[in-house]
Amino acid sequence: MPETAQVILYSRDGCHLCEEVRTQLETLREEHGFMLTEVNIDRDARLRERYDHDVPVVTVNGVEALRHHWSPRSFLEALPGG
Repeated sequence: MPETAQVILYSRDGCHLCEEVRTQLETLREEHGFMLTEVNIDRDARLRERYDHDVPVVTVNGVEALRHHWSPRSFLEALPGG
């Protein structure tokens, strides 16, 4: 059985694009079975410094898959076996 992909959405409050990406990730999670964690960058100074003007950022198994622009197709290609 393949290992479940670990997906992290780096976001912040008030980011409408982050909210849209979260909704789409939750829908895709139901179909593709990855683990999804959302991290608010404003709660961690290092993350805020790293991603301040770049959210949303999505990583898959620790590797950045998407930054700024959301593409379901690109995201699915970043999943193991995608």
